[in-house]
Order: sequence, then structure tokens, then C-alpha cells
Amino acid sequence: MSVTSPDFALAGFDLDAFVASTLAEDMGEGGDITSAAVIPADAMFEGVMMSREPIVAAGLPVAAAFFRALDPDVAIEMPVGEGARAPARTVLMRLRGRARALLTTERSALNTVQHLSGIATLTRRHVDAIASGRTILLDTRKTIPGLRVLEKYATRMGGATNHRMRLDDAAMIKDNHVAVAGDVGEAVRRAAAAGIGRIIVEVDRIDQIEPALAAGATHLLLDNMDPPTLRGAVTLVGGRVPTEASGGVTLETIRDIAATGVTYVSVGRLTQSAPAVDIGLDFSAVE
Repeated sequence: MSVTSPDFALAGFDLDAFVASTLAEDMGEGGDITSAAVIPADAMFEGVMMSREPIVAAGLPVAAAFFRALDPDVAIEMPVGEGARAPARTVLMRLRGRARALLTTERSALNTVQHLSGIATLTRRHVDAIASGRTILLDTRKTIPGLRVLEKYATRMGGATNHRMRLDDAAMIKDNHVAVAGDVGEAVRRAAAAGIGRIIVEVDRIDQIEPALAAGATHLLLDNMDPPTLRGAVTLVGGRVPTEASGGVTLETIRDIAATGVTYVSVGRLTQSAPAVDIGLDFSAVE
């Protein structure tokens, strides 16, 4: 039976399979033995999920899918939309359903929404720090295996744009590829000869820019350059291809980096090390 919310679907992600495998991992062969022993089978709960700190909400429909998996008749209200800013003590979700089912699925639902909202919240902080409508924040492929689609969804809720979702979305030529090919120009020529239309090239020196462009690069990733060097690189490129600043970007430095005129700034820590936000779920018995 499908538990997917009718208005929530992500390309390349099977929400039903994710919910089923997560609950199977958590419940084991014996299920929630605590709730089964302590809670009467016909007991009903009301629950309130609330933010305990300011957050950007993400993943609430996924949390709802967990609750529906064991109680298809659960009543769920979600007053806060995905991607919305929620101050501390904002009600994110209200539930009414079978007590055993809600308790069994509570941790899986909370873990997911805390993690995804943590990514969205950190992403929004970076977007706000850029303070410019011209430079676009990108995420990276530094995601937990199996969770990429969800985590990259969360960065979108925070205001970022997704970079490559998969290795076949575009060629990305980095220093290790260049080391084998011999030089930047040769690496790009090989990618172009293979019929690849989108060729991102990492350069860490100004003198690599012209050879990369001459060979057919369609996007330059300017790696670990300080703002003055970035500004010179952007001037040299002159708008011929998009430019992306990457490496060592922090909340403290991202505004100065964006001010150099780069098209994009990419930040791996959005998905790699975003802290989970504090969200609580409190239940009370229905008389």
C-alpha cells in the first residue's frame, strides 16, 4: 500500500521503499516490543511536532509518510509549508491516530525531518549571507549514500540550486583527471571528443583558464582561490562560460567570494556536515 503524500514526489526517489526499509531496520523482527507490551491496542494519541529553535522546514511530508505507513487512517495537519522559516515553538505538524503506530514510527519520522530541516536551515543561512541576487548557491555530491535525492531536495528548500545529481549529469574534470591526461587542455579535448556536451573543469591557477576554454570547457570551477584571484579570473573569463567558486567557503567568507562576480558558489558542508535541528514531538492520550 502506498503511503506517499499525493502532492509530494521526488524524481528518482521511491518514498514508499525508503519508509519500508527504514522501518524494517528500526523495528527488527519483533517490532516495537515496548509499545506492544505497554500500550493497549485500541489506545489513541494526539501529537504535536514543534520546532525548538528557528529553522527552515524540510521533510515534513516524508515524516507524514512514516506515520501513515503503520496507521493509514492517521489524521495529519501540517501548518508549515516546505521551505518556510519557522521560529522557535512553531507547530510543524499535528497528529491524531493509533498510539502504538505513532510511537513506533516516531523516531524514524523525527530523525528524517530533523536532518533535512538542518540541511535546509544551514543552506538558508548561506543564501542570506551571500546577500546578492546575482550569485547562486550550489550544493555538491557530498551526501550520505542512499539519501542524495532527499538531501539535495532539502538544499532546494533552503534556497540553493542543485549541482550534479549524478556522475552522468556532466563531466567534471578535476586535478586527478588532469594528472593522467597530462594537462587541462588535453583532458577537456578528450571529454569533448567523447561527445559530452556539458564539461565542468576545475582550475586552481589562472594560467589554466585559457587552455580549458580553448579546448571546450563549458563551466569553470575556480578551486580554492582567494577573492582577489577570483576577481581576476572572472575578469579574464569575461562571461564566456559560467564561473563557480569552490573550496574553503564558510559563512564568514561567502559574501566576499560572491562579490567577486562569480556565477556560482558551491558548498559541500550543506549536506556533508549540517547539524540536525532541534524538533520535538509530544504525545498525549485521547480519552
